[in-house]
Amino acid sequence: MARYQDKKVVILGGTSGMGLATAKTLLEGGARVLVTGRSQAGLDSARQELGTDAIVVSSDARSLTDIDALAAQVKAEFDTIDLLFVNAGFSIPTPLANVTEDIYDEMFNLNAKGPFFAVQKLSPLINRGGSVVLTTSVANVKGLPGQATYGAAKAALRSFARVLAVELLPQDIRVNAVSPGPIDTGILNKVFPTEEMRTHVKEHTVGIIPMKRFGTSEEIAKAVLFLAFDATFTTGLEIPVDGGWSQL
Repeated sequence: MARYQDKKVVILGGTSGMGLATAKTLLEGGARVLVTGRSQAGLDSARQELGTDAIVVSSDARSLTDIDALAAQVKAEFDTIDLLFVNAGFSIPTPLANVTEDIYDEMFNLNAKGPFFAVQKLSPLINRGGSVVLTTSVANVKGLPGQATYGAAKAALRSFARVLAVELLPQDIRVNAVSPGPIDTGILNKVFPTEEMRTHVKEHTVGIIPMKRFGTSEEIAKAVLFLAFDATFTTGLEIPVDGGWSQL
């Protein structure tokens, strides 16, 4: 039998990068997978990469209306699920003097508020023995310039992992988090407008990472699936996947 045969999984933020890599691994292992994303280009690309075995859904992780609609669709498609991977998130690097109310709200809506309500709405569909995995960030423990609101929102998400782990124990649902450091997902192309800026940031980052490289989306996927299916006596944990940056 394939490793994830008959498992049913929902991945918020699953059309690119870490979420997409996790979806691919699950599909290869026999799981049924539903992924969400916002941009039409991302949705179209994911449909092409994942094929007809995956369900690709347009859903805004910041919108409670979209989250309600997603829960209804998941119920109709799968009835119950075994894993909810809440991976949607994004950083807008901004120094303190330039942070606006809109940027502040965007960072908390996407990285904390949306994930919280996604767990609230979708956890009733998780089977006993199932799990939730949240994507936090090394920014929740490191003082990274320009990442005040993003880091704080991810720190809130880390706190949610502990509290929700306690609240969902009666349903035999585990809640854990994976904390990525610099991962080569192509995100630098979205955040920094020029190749010169991207090269500078990447070289600087590699220089301060103990393992002297960026991680891969596949390495995040391995940690997510360990927490989801193998770490059966583990809940409330955050696993750093950051080349040692937060630990050494």
